[in-house]
Amino acid sequence: MAKQKLPVAQNPLILRFHRLMDAFAKSDDERDFYLDMLEGFIVFVDLDRSLEELESLETELVACSERFKLIPKMTYYETKKFMEGFVNEKVYDIDTKEKLLDIIGSKEARENFLEFIYDHLTELEKWQQYYHERSRIRIIEWLRNEEIHFAFEEDLDITKNVLEKVKHNLFDAKVPKDVQNARDAIVAKSKTYYSNEALNPRPKRGRPPKQAAKVELEPQYTVDIYKTVPSAIRPFLFNPDFTSTSVTFSAKFDTEAQLIASLRGSSRVKIDSKLEALSQRLESLRHLSDRLKSSPGLGIEKEEKIIQAVSDGGKEKGKISDIAKGFLPKKKGKQPTDKDEIQEMMQKKREAGIKQVTPIKRGKKKED
Repeated sequence: MAKQKLPVAQNPLILRFHRLMDAFAKSDDERDFYLDMLEGFIVFVDLDRSLEELESLETELVACSERFKLIPKMTYYETKKFMEGFVNEKVYDIDTKEKLLDIIGSKEARENFLEFIYDHLTELEKWQQYYHERSRIRIIEWLRNEEIHFAFEEDLDITKNVLEKVKHNLFDAKVPKDVQNARDAIVAKSKTYYSNEALNPRPKRGRPPKQAAKVELEPQYTVDIYKTVPSAIRPFLFNPDFTSTSVTFSAKFDTEAQLIASLRGSSRVKIDSKLEALSQRLESLRHLSDRLKSSPGLGIEKEEKIIQAVSDGGKEKGKISDIAKGFLPKKKGKQPTDKDEIQEMMQKKREAGIKQVTPIKRGKKKED
């Protein structure tokens, strides 16, 4: 089969880091992923496809072997290294560390490790950040070994419209000025991945920035624009939409939502049910508090009305009676009059307001 002559790209590959991270995590003995060296799309050899489609795909991959690179498979040693690195570097509680190390050394360590992490929310955020950082280093290292010039779309400070124009004009030598400026920026960014700091990121020195509220924003990705995808490969394009919960370390589940759904029988569900019950109780108390605040028979204003009524000499007995009924507690046995209740209450207030102090004993003056 004659090799097809391919056009020449005018700028480095524009890759999506999160897709590569997902492909690296899912690639194993039963699933193959290939990276296209010309336009940067990913091919997923989905065995659920028909035999005819799989044979056509294999023929295409063999014919264009220089164009497609097999994404490395994550070995048991690598997954174990990921988990052990996290435990040794980021977990500080001794009991938690010992439990995780036991899990790593047992069967189905990868899934049991994730189940434990998702049941301990204090470790979950640290794990996600660690997994993201280590995956980034691993992917950059592989791309460098393959001598691929690339830039991650997530790292580019280029507007969505301009970046889409760059993709449209990938093989055009003459382009508008804004596209050329974007190309120059992509070339400059691609060189940073070949620096020493790319594989050994160092924390920035100096005074740390002021703590501000962290705002999570979904990245605005461009649409997928590929012009040279062979017809046999189109059904196997790996182009999932990215969300904050789309990438997971799990080999069984495609998204974080599926992973959490698998934890139905764990203590996480019990915690969620307890939190829900507590939330309902707090809501009931809040509702009761609002009713009490809005009730016309309670509060300082009512007490002031009573004092004012007494100071008027009891001229408005009907008014005093209405106020006192909603304010004073009912007593068992003989029911006193409204006037008696008010006087008794005022007497208690006066007694409560007078402090009992020990008199100071002064000694007799000495005679000169």
